[in-house]
Amino acid sequence: MKIMFAGIGLIGGSMAKSLNRANIKVDGFDRDNVIEYALKNKIIENKAIDFSLYDLVFIALPPDATMNFIENNTFKNNAIVCDICGVKGVVEKLVYSKPRNFKYVGCHPMAGKEVSGIENSTEKLFDNANMIIIENENTNAEAVQTLTELFTKMGFKLIKHCSADHHDRKIAYTSQLAHIVSNAYVKSPAGKNYVGFTGGSFQDMTRIAGVDEEVWTRLYMLNREKVEEELSILISNLQKYLEAFKNNDEPTLKQLLKEGRNEKARLDAEKPII
Repeated sequence: MKIMFAGIGLIGGSMAKSLNRANIKVDGFDRDNVIEYALKNKIIENKAIDFSLYDLVFIALPPDATMNFIENNTFKNNAIVCDICGVKGVVEKLVYSKPRNFKYVGCHPMAGKEVSGIENSTEKLFDNANMIIIENENTNAEAVQTLTELFTKMGFKLIKHCSADHHDRKIAYTSQLAHIVSNAYVKSPAGKNYVGFTGGSFQDMTRIAGVDEEVWTRLYMLNREKVEEELSILISNLQKYLEAFKNNDEPTLKQLLKEGRNEKARLDAEKPII
């Protein structure tokens, strides 16, 4: 099976490295300086030029670039074309807007770093991580099986299957909202001269604050309605805490904290044992 990656930055590069670890060689397509780095460090075997030669094409690009790549290139008949960007509904809508000669499967690896670029990629990024595979009535079962086997070789532990709508709704909460909260949190004036006053909680809250606005703004807007809904729920919940403080209402604050503690315990109970 001939495999290529369109986009070999942090995610695409890490996926390529993890396949190399499993003795599976891949080709790649990206900017010339990235290709040069990938070839020099043996992350890829060759620069991909004719995409129609490949049995499996992973597209590790931002959403708009992903959709442009799908729309403006030719793929091998019955090839598997798999995008791995962070929103699925808009990509799926584009793919199924007309007949295609390839088997499309949308996926989303739930792993990353605070930094980007191929130089930060690692073969271990996906060890024990989660992978989401999007399925609908058009999804080819054999393509899903092929990808599942490859994802297992990459190190993924838990593979979830769901619809694009379900994915986008969950990701709005588990990823996109979390980044917004962290980004907003660091804007407090109390953050100035913070050295010596922090522990693990501060590190946890600020770790993902430094989002790339060029990338994340578009991700948010492509999933705008679902992010807006989750942000509204969060603001409503925070308002309850604020009112308790304003009213000097200790019983209500205690109840709110108890409810949050119980919900955290429920979330922890859902975690798989690795």
